[in-house]
Amino acid sequence: MSQHTREPFSQMEEVTIAELQAAMRAGQVTAHQIVEMYLERIATFDRGGPMLNAVLEINPDALAIADALDRERREQGPRGPLHGIPVLLKDNIATTDQMETTAGSLALLGSRPPREAFVARKLRQAGAVILGKANLSEWANFRSNSSSSGWSARGGQVHNPYVLNRSPCGSSSGSAAAVAANLVTVALGTETDGSILCPSSNNNVVGIKPTVGLTSRAGVIPIAHSQDTVGPHARTVADAAIVLGALTGVDPRDPATAASVGKFHTDYTRFLDPNGLKGARIGVAREVYFGYSAKSDAIASAAIERMRDLGAIIIDPANIPTAREMATSKSETTVLLFEFKADLNRYLAELVTSPVRTLAEIIAFNNEHAEEELKYFGQELFLQAEETTSLDDPKYLAALEENHRLSRQEGIDAVMDQYQLDALVMPTGAPPWCIDLVDGDHAIGGCSQPAALAGYPAITVPAGYTFGLPVGITFMGRAFSEPTLIKLAYAFEQATRARRPPQYLPTIL
Repeated sequence: MSQHTREPFSQMEEVTIAELQAAMRAGQVTAHQIVEMYLERIATFDRGGPMLNAVLEINPDALAIADALDRERREQGPRGPLHGIPVLLKDNIATTDQMETTAGSLALLGSRPPREAFVARKLRQAGAVILGKANLSEWANFRSNSSSSGWSARGGQVHNPYVLNRSPCGSSSGSAAAVAANLVTVALGTETDGSILCPSSNNNVVGIKPTVGLTSRAGVIPIAHSQDTVGPHARTVADAAIVLGALTGVDPRDPATAASVGKFHTDYTRFLDPNGLKGARIGVAREVYFGYSAKSDAIASAAIERMRDLGAIIIDPANIPTAREMATSKSETTVLLFEFKADLNRYLAELVTSPVRTLAEIIAFNNEHAEEELKYFGQELFLQAEETTSLDDPKYLAALEENHRLSRQEGIDAVMDQYQLDALVMPTGAPPWCIDLVDGDHAIGGCSQPAALAGYPAITVPAGYTFGLPVGITFMGRAFSEPTLIKLAYAFEQATRARRPPQYLPTIL
């Protein structure tokens, strides 16, 4: 970590939390200098050069926070592994500092939350430096069916650092792209269905989508309480595990976290086992989650063979019995529309100050500012959500029951019981498609739905490349099985070392 290279920010390429801590411990670098180097990288790669647009806003207090943490380290020692480590928050995670919390929308500019999100407070308590807010698919990609992942009216289009005209996926687009481009050590994303897993795969980073209730959603601009969860993006499984441990805990403001009592850990690094695949029973969920991309299938097949070489017992196929039924059901959309209206109106009502207080007012705002907000795609999901009634509507309750039944007892639980599995495995998604603001996303497949509907965990890890485009592989399991998934993902990562830093290619073909 010498400070005397011609380009100080080049030292931050692929650096891990452990390496940064060792350098700070040895007095080679301070948290202040780490923040400065990341800010220089953001200026070079995000604001200039390839113009990634991954970082929406820099925290004006970042250097002051780093100074205070440096002083604390000298006087009292570090708080833990995140002491002095810069983190980006997706811009739907509320902070009460000088930064905005807008979900990428111009409608929420100037709004002030009553308190910080629980996860933001936990990161500060762990000694992390909140470096800024990451760009995202506006409203976490729940506004239109023809949206472009990674676009927000406030931040513009996020670009994929591997190939700039390819999609970063979403909705945690900026969080994953910033980590991939070494603009920050780690970042937080949120997932309702695919919003951590897909951008992690497209940007070649590790993403953990935790069990619903393992991490609090209080203070996070919601889509749907039955599916929303907050998790880390990192370049290594170890770094993701460190961040996850800092986020857990029961939060009275999020009743779902009560289910994590006795099941959450504050240190997931103890599950990092390089021999973790030996003897593990892994089922290959082929139906629906393979077959949409020959290139992704080839990468996943090679990954599965590698797992077999490492001692895993591969059960192939181990299909989720309800996969096709989930994929064709309208129940997920029904639940999301109902919960979005109820949950968002509750969030907006709590704001100390806000230009908008209801979904109806946001719809009106977008119409009034159509040139900025509705230039590329509309707000048909907002309009459908506004038409819903309340959460005691039998239509909503029946859809929620169907989601849980198909994904849990008749779905993931059924196949895992049948074959006594430790995890399911499948390609995370297709290779990144071309960004298209005219017609929207061209995603052809993914694997996130079963874990999303069930509220169960999944981890994606870099697995390989096609034409220089990254593809990840996902390990999926039962509720609160994060320790097992981390063990398997770490063993796979250590054996394959598939991640390579991005090249910022303008195009490939």
